[in-house]
Amino acid sequence: MTVSSVVLNVAALSDTGLTRAANEDSVLAAAPVFLVADGMGGHEAGDRASAAVVAAFAPLTGATIEVDDVREALGRAADVVEGIAAEHKRGAGSTVSGVALLEHEGTPHWLLFNVGDSRVYRHHGSELTQLTIDHSLGQELVDAGELRPEDLATFAQRNVITRAIGGPDSTADSWLIPVIDGERLLLCSDGLTGEVSDEGIRAILTMNGRPETAAAALIRRALQAGGRDNVSVVVIDVVSGGSRTRRAEDATAGLAAASALTDSMLEGTTIPVRVR
Repeated sequence: MTVSSVVLNVAALSDTGLTRAANEDSVLAAAPVFLVADGMGGHEAGDRASAAVVAAFAPLTGATIEVDDVREALGRAADVVEGIAAEHKRGAGSTVSGVALLEHEGTPHWLLFNVGDSRVYRHHGSELTQLTIDHSLGQELVDAGELRPEDLATFAQRNVITRAIGGPDSTADSWLIPVIDGERLLLCSDGLTGEVSDEGIRAILTMNGRPETAAAALIRRALQAGGRDNVSVVVIDVVSGGSRTRRAEDATAGLAAASALTDSMLEGTTIPVRVR
């Protein structure tokens, strides 16, 4: 199996929502890189910041890439967004959550990367798993045992993020996971997760067959729930070319189990890569 043999069906949608004057989200959906960026800093600063993230990754589209290419794109994005922030009193920043399709140990893998509280989910069969971990005040309180996970959705400061592209800490978390035939990945900004529960997302992804139908249904549900933020989604279906089944350890490992760092793969970088 090679990366070139992987067949994907992809859909991407972004909506301003019902209360915001401008859309500060940006998306990139062009193999082998897919991402959602949620800008911060108000109109002009926020949308420029998220657009800068997409522009930093644009040269990777249509190419065969490696982990270092993603690291360098994140570095380019941080440099440009820091410059945008310096031009505005309120500053500027952007989240980014995405996946890059590359080859690892001779087989296709996803390199997941995340800064901030945009998310990547995996839907397989009828199960939904959040693959990324939010860099947010709420998540930190959950991790510390000071906030129950079920209370996170109503936590007043849930939108306070602790890492951002262009911010004091823009370090990306990243993981390598095998590409699995039949899986569906969802990349989304918090305009979706702030309005729709994980169970609601799971049901929509289960009931809607085509990526474009699922993407439209997710946006529609977020708007029906209030549409208080910009909302962006990328839905990726793996049609063929990946592994046919997960290894036993992949099927049972949770987020906490993915802890073994493979530093040799990224020597000299700030991106920790975990292999699941």
